[in-house]
Amino acid sequence: MNIIIKPIITEKMSGIADKMNRYGFVVHEDANKIQIKDAIKELYGVTVESVNTQRYIGKVKMRNTKNGFNIGLKGRCKKAIVTLKDGDTIDFYSNI
Repeated sequence: MNIIIKPIITEKMSGIADKMNRYGFVVHEDANKIQIKDAIKELYGVTVESVNTQRYIGKVKMRNTKNGFNIGLKGRCKKAIVTLKDGDTIDFYSNI
């Protein structure tokens, strides 16, 4: 099972990373905090202090077209906000 799906790289998360040393990741829905902590340690080689998780449910979206209403779902996901030990950082752009 691939636990870490992708990092969250937004302007808001970059500000939080600079100020509070926290990083966001989209993770597998069945992963728990211990598995997320171990995966971050293995992948980036940093010391993780805490992990906070958030679940986002898929929201129903509707639009009216000339063929009638189209109804669909936006994707659901689970996010993890990881707090690192002081002095540790993650550089997402080093491989570019």
